Formats: sequence, C-alpha cells, structure tokens
Amino acid sequence: MAVPFLDLKRQYEAIEEEIEGAARRVFKSGWFVLGEELERFEEEFARYCNAKHCIGVGSGTEAIHLALLALNIGEGDEVITVANTFIATALAVQYTGARPVFVDIKPGSYHMDPHRIEEKITGRTKAIVPVHLYGQAAEIDEIVRVGAEHGLRVVEDACQAHGTRYQGRMVGTFGDAGCFSFYPGKNLGAYGDGGAVITDDDALAEKLRLLRNYGQRQKYVHVIKGLNSRLDELQAAILRAKLKYLDLWNERRRKISAQYHRLLYGTDLVLPEMDEGSAWHIYAVRTRERDRLQEYLKQKGITTLIHYPTPIHLQQSFRDRGYREGDLPVTERYAKELLSLPIYPELGEDGVELVCRKIRECLGCT
Repeated sequence: MAVPFLDLKRQYEAIEEEIEGAARRVFKSGWFVLGEELERFEEEFARYCNAKHCIGVGSGTEAIHLALLALNIGEGDEVITVANTFIATALAVQYTGARPVFVDIKPGSYHMDPHRIEEKITGRTKAIVPVHLYGQAAEIDEIVRVGAEHGLRVVEDACQAHGTRYQGRMVGTFGDAGCFSFYPGKNLGAYGDGGAVITDDDALAEKLRLLRNYGQRQKYVHVIKGLNSRLDELQAAILRAKLKYLDLWNERRRKISAQYHRLLYGTDLVLPEMDEGSAWHIYAVRTRERDRLQEYLKQKGITTLIHYPTPIHLQQSFRDRGYREGDLPVTERYAKELLSLPIYPELGEDGVELVCRKIRECLGCT
C-alpha cells in the first residue's frame, strides 16, 4: 500500500459534479475576469473569516505584496518576518523595495518569537509579517501588541491557515490585513494559482482593489500605479464550490493529527502540540534521524516532505543580506530535523496506521 503525501485527484472525484458545474457556469457566462463569481466568492470568504472585506488576487505571494504596498511599505523600509517559511513571504517584502529582517522562532514552536521582535526594530521598521505556519496560529495577539507599541503595521501570512482559529477567532483578522494562498495543495485550494487579502479597513480594501487591477477605478481611468493581480472567474467558482467543505475537511485533518499523535506517542519523535484551533495544513515531526527516516519511508512507499530544508536567510538568493549560519539558531536547528507526514482529508485510518507502523519500525519502537 502506497501512501502519497497528497492526493488531489481523490478530492476532485468526491465533488466532481460540483466542480464541473462551477466551471460550466463560468464558460456559459462568457465572463472570465472580475465578474460575478469573484464577487460572490469574496463575499462568502469574507463572511467565513468574519472579516468585512475580501479582495481576490493572483496568488498568496501577491496577497502579501499588495497588502504591504497598500500600507505604503516601500523602498528603504524594513519588515520583520521569519525565515522558516516558504521563500514567497520574504520575496513579497522584497517586491515592495523594502528589506526583510528575520527574527528567530520560539523554542518548542515553529512561529515567530514575540519576545525577539523588539531587538530587530530600527528607525526603518514599518511592519511585521508573522506566519501562521503549518495551519497553526502564531502568538498573534502578542505580536499585534508589540506592533501597536511601536507604531508598526501587521500583515498576517495565513497562506497555510484557512480556517485556523486563535482564541476562538479566525487568523487573518487580528492585524491590518490577512493574506491567503489558494495554491492547489492548500486546505482551500484552486486548480491553479490564486490568493486573497482580508481586512476590516474600508480604505485599505479600496486601495487593494485598485492595486490589483492596474490602479484603475473605472476602465482606462488609472488613479494610482497598480499591477495585474486578479483572481479569475474560473478559480473563484471552483473555490466557491470547495469553501462549503472546508470545515468538514479541516475536521478530518484534526482527526488524522490526533491519530498520528496517539500512535506516535512514546517514540523519539518530537510531535507538534495538539491545538484544537489548528487547521493542520501540515503535520510536521522533528527528529535528528530525519534523513534516515525519510529514506526508510520512501522505500516503503510512503511519501514525506521537508518544510523547509534551508531557511530563507541562508538561501543563495538572500546572501546579499549578510546573514550567516548561526544567526537564527532555533530556526536552523529545526530545519535539520523537521519532517512532514502525509495529511489530507481523504487519507484513511489504515493509511495513517501504516505510516506510524513504518516509523516505529525504523526507530526501533515496534
């Protein structure tokens, strides 16, 4: 029995008629950009998140980029974020002309350490971009508090956290804006690229709508310099069909994570903290034998991934920022130990049991 890391085909087969019906609706309308499907999805996703506005854009990267631009972050500014995330978070900062400044993560956590933020603040610091990694929430209340004390804007990277709650409230609604990706493998994924920004700020929402569409308020009337970053009608229609299942799918992810936790308890693995508010986009464990374990599971037909093997500050593309090994010790240590196990709603209990059995075999814990 093979266990893939993700199986989007099975998800599609379960809701095939609804997906194809959504696509036909778009094709028959003859309208493919900035139409009714996008408007409806924006309304529905904003309501789901309990936010006032949702602005659909071209990708999760562009969601962060445009949110920062709308907050007037630009050349010469600094934005504090983390290095243990997908490189898109830092690239979005770079695209504005600002400089990403990396803060270490909290030991025992995979999230920004709120107590290390102040030491990174300079006269150029304008914003903080915390990442709700793996579907688990960062300590966003404390991060927002630090930001408020220093007059900094907060843009939440919630690209892996669709439906994640922190203290009973949806992530993405704590800061000035919350940014989401709808890349196919996300908990709420399109069949191509897509993203969105949510906010309760009317003026910010209006500016985001201008920025995503060439800065035009009406056709050929451009009031600011904008970009082309629009969530198209087909993807919006597909996301509308999927959104109604998001809570059900997330609940299944929670059950899988609980099963992993129960069956792997007592091994040498460091397991993630069980968090009832997590959407469990990724179930990542830590072990110093990560590479040996991954290879063993591969030989048994079980696919795992590493999120992320090289922290952003040590990537070749960021060498110009002057970071060196040892600058973010917790981030760097965890990058050598983390291994992501298969987790998706269609994964059955027998699949989870097989993964755990093979892990215990490899670690000598049978």
